[in-house]
Amino acid sequence: MIKLRSLVGRTFQGTPPALQKTCKAMFAVAHFAANVLSARGALLSALAHFFERGDWGSAFETGAEGQRLTAEDQLFIFMQAGQYLTAARGLASSEARICYKRAESLCHSLDRPLSLHAALMGQWQHSLNTDTLPATMQIAQRLYSLANEQKNAALMTGACNALGITLFFLGDFETARRYLGQGLELWRSGGVPPLVEEVDVGAVSCLCYKAECDWHLGEIASSHATIVEAICLAKELNDRHGLAEALAEALASAASLGHSERNPAEVERCASELIELATRQNFATWRAVAAIYGGWARSASGDTAEGIASIENGISDYRAIGSMLCMPYYLTLKAEALHFAGHTFEALEAIKKAEALIERSDEREWCAELHRLRGVFLTTIGADETQIEASFCAAVSTAKQQKSVSLEKRAEATYAEYRRKKASASGGRGFRLPLG
Repeated sequence: MIKLRSLVGRTFQGTPPALQKTCKAMFAVAHFAANVLSARGALLSALAHFFERGDWGSAFETGAEGQRLTAEDQLFIFMQAGQYLTAARGLASSEARICYKRAESLCHSLDRPLSLHAALMGQWQHSLNTDTLPATMQIAQRLYSLANEQKNAALMTGACNALGITLFFLGDFETARRYLGQGLELWRSGGVPPLVEEVDVGAVSCLCYKAECDWHLGEIASSHATIVEAICLAKELNDRHGLAEALAEALASAASLGHSERNPAEVERCASELIELATRQNFATWRAVAAIYGGWARSASGDTAEGIASIENGISDYRAIGSMLCMPYYLTLKAEALHFAGHTFEALEAIKKAEALIERSDEREWCAELHRLRGVFLTTIGADETQIEASFCAAVSTAKQQKSVSLEKRAEATYAEYRRKKASASGGRGFRLPLG
């Protein structure tokens, strides 16, 4: 904020009368940014002064001697705008991506590798939420190459985080955990200074996704311990630096693990904390995610009507801000809630939509569970046994291929229960299986 005040003073001090109208217009843009876009209050309002006609890709130039923004100033402004636009408009903000792309070109011309890392991280985050995972992996690999070139532990920590998370969503849990573990080792070793525009947020992400990898790989106790560490670190960072975004991510990961373990009370607790935090901080993405988790928890606890409505509203809000990451997973939560309410045909439709999204994005971390749930739903409606068998076999084989011990055990247990009930059904076709 101090640097922003300095830039405002240098840029507009002694503004000639001919520029007064332009300045007033820029303050109107600031008002729009703060109030219409709900854009992080005073900070983003101040930043809006430095962009032409609200175009986040065009830095303002007065043309007056001594009032032009230097390349260094522009880099600072683009990086700051990228951060606050991401927080206000969501992780899929196209405006933030524009800012990070402009920042990248400035980093190359100014030879600023640390800032380049931050600009690429911003692009990676946008790609993760909107693009295919192979495209996202290309950015993660650029981050890793940059860290190797610079021989910089802080950059390597961030690069390992990006690679690990991308691999997680591709369903390669073992390799993902290896990269996440490497990033955590560097961070825990000490001597890793905060990255430009970051204060150890990468460590929280590494912990969150390592916890989820641990769960998949069957190391449940380690998973619990790691997510507790992630939440504790996130709360500490929020207290010291106001990094509520890290706490939101940790709460969402804890809710995900609670769902994986069929613990509605834990999911409800995490969702309640997350929605309170997201509402207070105006985090568009996390507010939508909290509604989805809260809806699943209510559905699993018997309040299916309100639960389904909350999930549908959350998914609608999530789509409205352009995010696609985790959508196949969120659709499985919706499918489960519909099944709880007895709407199994609609649940199958949700599964079909999730599978179509997977084909587009290559997001495969929950594929085994999609196959298993399809088998459960097909069993309930008395579908053809060949389809049911194929679904359960696909669930087991996918889990084995991904080395997800937890999902493999769940799929095998459901398949065994199906065979047991089928044998004792005396010719009856439709019967219910536990979701597991």
